[in-house]
Amino acid sequence: MESDLNTNERIDLKDRTHEAVRITWTGFSANLVLSVGKIMAGVFGKSSAMLADGIHSLSDFFTDLIVIIFIRISAKKEDRNHHYGHGKYETLATLIISLMLMVAAGALLYEGACKTISSLSGAILPRPTCLALIAALISIGIKEWLYRITAKVGRKIKSDAVIANGWHHRSDAFSSVGTFLGISGAMFLSERWRILDPIASILVSLLILKVAFQLFKPAIEELLEKALPDNIEKEIGDIIGRVSGVRAFHNLKTRKSGNNYIIDVHIKVDPHITVVAAHDIASGVEDALSDRFGEGTQSSIHTEPYFHGEVHNQDKSTLM
Repeated sequence: MESDLNTNERIDLKDRTHEAVRITWTGFSANLVLSVGKIMAGVFGKSSAMLADGIHSLSDFFTDLIVIIFIRISAKKEDRNHHYGHGKYETLATLIISLMLMVAAGALLYEGACKTISSLSGAILPRPTCLALIAALISIGIKEWLYRITAKVGRKIKSDAVIANGWHHRSDAFSSVGTFLGISGAMFLSERWRILDPIASILVSLLILKVAFQLFKPAIEELLEKALPDNIEKEIGDIIGRVSGVRAFHNLKTRKSGNNYIIDVHIKVDPHITVVAAHDIASGVEDALSDRFGEGTQSSIHTEPYFHGEVHNQDKSTLM
């Protein structure tokens, strides 16, 4: 579910924030109408599945607000208390959304299991009306549309939080699909087939749990300072190696903060050049990395003298 890391596209920070907030407000407005409509359809359409689906949709309000608030915070520059900027707030938003998806899926799983057991024990589930069926169809269409436009914007601006919110929309569409199938079975088949409603909700909840874990894993890894993928580190090494004046490098350390890369590295330069020349080489490395990975890239370059024949232990990060 991660945004594409390996791309040359540069995105203005102000435009990125504007796009993220705009698409999230779109989802927020749609969720307001859908939640009220589905809850009313569940009550008047005599469908407990639709009522539960409507209550599930209420969780989208919180995720939309989380994205709006945290995206604005993550767009702030570094300050006295946040020397590396506020990018991790966006990662935290992704983590919170994934946890909320897990909670919503767990609730659906528990409810579906209880109803399935009850039905197998002989209980007769109520027969819903066409109102609930129509509401489910409308919900599927709107939530799938919200997923597509939200995920498209998320990939465009490289925001994992916005992409995660898009998947939250799709999880609601999955939930409505299960509701639709259950309502259809309960309406058009015999009483014993009304068990399709809770069985469908169990399957949907498992799909939502899978998506939630796919969002949770990279978010928690970033918060725990996991290094960038090997292919990205290799590309960083190639970029450093192409900078004029760099004889070798070692001690490469990387991590991610929101949408930005943080790179620390020691470079080896000719021991006979001036401090000014060494500084210019280090600045060249910083510029090359920023040109490739965006202006938010934060590089810390330490210069050391290079002596012919030196061998370093970090083979993957040493120029030959």
